[in-house]
Amino acid sequence: MGTREIQSPENGVETPTVLDGNSDSIHRKKLGIYFIESDDRRTAFGRGYTGGTTPVNIRGKPIPDLSKTGGWIAAFFIFGNEMAERMAYFGLSVNMVAFMFYVMHRPFSSSSNAVNNFLGISQASSVLGGFLADAYLGRYWTITIFTTIYLAGLTGITLCATMSIFVPNQDHCDQLSLLLGNCEPAKQWQMVYLYAALYVTGFGAAGIRPCVSSFGADQFDERRPDYKSLLDRFFNFFYLSVTIGAILAFTAVVYIQIKHGWGAAFGSLAVAMGISNMVFFIGTPLYRHRLPGGSPLTRVAQVLVAAFRKRNTSFSSSELIGLYEVPGKQSAIRGSGKIAHTDYFRCLDKAALQLKEDGPNPSPWRLCTVTQVEEVKILLKLIPIPACTIMLNVVLTEYLTLSVQQAYTLNTHMGHLKLPVTCMPVFPGLSIFLILSLYYSTFVPISRRITGHPHGASQLQRIGIGLLVSILSVAWAGTFERYRRNYAIKHEYDANFLIPMPNLSAYWLLIQYCLIGVAEVFCIVGLLEFLYEEAPDAMKSIGSSYAALAGGLGCFVASILNSIIKSVTGNPGKGQPSWLSQNINTGRFDYLYWLLTVLSLINFLAFLYSAHRYKYRASHNFEMGKQDVNNK
Repeated sequence: MGTREIQSPENGVETPTVLDGNSDSIHRKKLGIYFIESDDRRTAFGRGYTGGTTPVNIRGKPIPDLSKTGGWIAAFFIFGNEMAERMAYFGLSVNMVAFMFYVMHRPFSSSSNAVNNFLGISQASSVLGGFLADAYLGRYWTITIFTTIYLAGLTGITLCATMSIFVPNQDHCDQLSLLLGNCEPAKQWQMVYLYAALYVTGFGAAGIRPCVSSFGADQFDERRPDYKSLLDRFFNFFYLSVTIGAILAFTAVVYIQIKHGWGAAFGSLAVAMGISNMVFFIGTPLYRHRLPGGSPLTRVAQVLVAAFRKRNTSFSSSELIGLYEVPGKQSAIRGSGKIAHTDYFRCLDKAALQLKEDGPNPSPWRLCTVTQVEEVKILLKLIPIPACTIMLNVVLTEYLTLSVQQAYTLNTHMGHLKLPVTCMPVFPGLSIFLILSLYYSTFVPISRRITGHPHGASQLQRIGIGLLVSILSVAWAGTFERYRRNYAIKHEYDANFLIPMPNLSAYWLLIQYCLIGVAEVFCIVGLLEFLYEEAPDAMKSIGSSYAALAGGLGCFVASILNSIIKSVTGNPGKGQPSWLSQNINTGRFDYLYWLLTVLSLINFLAFLYSAHRYKYRASHNFEMGKQDVNNK
């Protein structure tokens, strides 16, 4: 089998294909220079390869004139789909707790946990959507299929809220009966139907979420000199569409619910989703597509198996030929450019060690290309950053449910206008909208003078700013909740947790809401951009799903934390309520917020350590004869 050598960028001379074994440590440090390209164009999973990341049309053919496709026009069709999905997601998250309490007669605590689990599953299972998009379907068809599933779930929830057969008897169920738990509870089959419709909706969201941001970013030409600037603006506009969807959920949908009932509210979400689907399909001729690269899980498994098989092979073995790679600028992975060798996770490099005993046509489960190995390294290297955003998602999840309970005890009048309690979460959305509107005109110029960064702050710096602001938000939440509880007890409202206190305004909650909105802008937008740019070419959707996975884990952690707190702090036998008592005035929500503050601070320190160690990818494309091992 013929081989060609890749020159080291350090000395510009060819290196021998066989290592002499004189200094194992030296060879380990400079392992990347023993990078051998084979004339055997075997792929890692049995397919022919295509050129790098070249965009194609919906039929998989090269686009003759890129100027007629992609760009901002195509992106706006995609924004519409995301706006409707977020509108439905937040519409369900804020209204479903109240629906389960007032209509299905479930306790607040179990309703909150059920919604938290729904949010968690819909986000954590986004990895499945990312896998299908990167492996087989492509992002367009994954979005198409799962938006249809999403619409079916919303239709099922609308039927539940519309037809009396799906809900318990509402006769003789006034507010006092709700407080005492004397209303007729929902039958088991009614809850099974509601949960089934809810989780079908969550499954649909799981397929959409990791693909929409990546598919939108695919519409921009990475060969343009202003590509990074366009990408930066795209992700800000993308999150702006998310925010608009949330604002509509917290205002228009709540208004519809108050005026026309639960069936009309949930039905409006289904109608919005149906319209967005049609808009998305209308934009089909404009979209640029990336070919799916085959099963990324198979490629990851091949690397792990091959590395394990050669675990005892020395980097200075006399049998070593070099690191295996196919020739040319394209990689063996469909839809992916080559990735330069790095020194991270050197144990995985053994999967690419080409030995004499491998023969002319080795199994992909014994020998993998350098690009394939680097894909796995990148996925592993990315994990600590989104993992550090789990705590932010815990705080966001607690706010969605607990702050609504707080607002029920407060005066929500704005002058002569009484704002519904379920509208309170609109304020983080409004703060996000305002910040994104001022981001390029205010924040970027100021921060550019301080940091010297062309975009004002790097992606990791933006994530760090968001995490820091989230600590301030939850610390304020604990401070105000302590004051609110003491006020309720002092003025003898402790037994009536659904009666608002007229002299204590709900707008004190705006401080924590606005701070968490600022945190979202910096952290989540920065994370989405970071994952898209750093993820391997053929794993962009899986990379984006890391953000959704962190969100899902945040919901699960919130549910687990709530369950632990209830079991540890409450003692019904002694009449001792838990911190999360259904009666918020006898519970200790302030203790929970302070606990979240401490955990968020520890998490922030962990992020600083991870961000300090992280090095951005030097180059997303590999050029023949060169290997850039320097990181930006």
